[in-house]
Amino acid sequence: MAWPVNGLLAHSITMNSIQLISDFLKARADVEPERVVDSALLTDLGIDSLMLAELIFEAEDQFNISIDLQPGEPMPQTVADVAKMIDGLIAAKASAA
Repeated sequence: MAWPVNGLLAHSITMNSIQLISDFLKARADVEPERVVDSALLTDLGIDSLMLAELIFEAEDQFNISIDLQPGEPMPQTVADVAKMIDGLIAAKASAA
C-alpha cells in the first residue's frame, strides 16, 4: 500500500526513510510529521511491535529491500534506529548494483 503524500502516492515520487516513516505514522497512527524526529521513541509515537512490523513491510515494498531481524537482535527503539536500518540496507543495495 502506498501512502498519500501531498496528493500523490508515495511510490510515485522519490522518498527517503524519514519521509516514509513520517507518512506511515501519519496515515496509520495520526502522528503529526513534526513529532517524527530522530530522537522520538517509537513507543511514544504509539508504535507497538505489530505496527513496527507493518512499517518494516512498507519499507521493504517501497525501497525493494529485505529487512531481516534476527531473534535476540535488539529491536529499533527510536525513529533514528529505524531510519538507520533502512538507510543501511538501501546503501548496501546500491553498492551491490
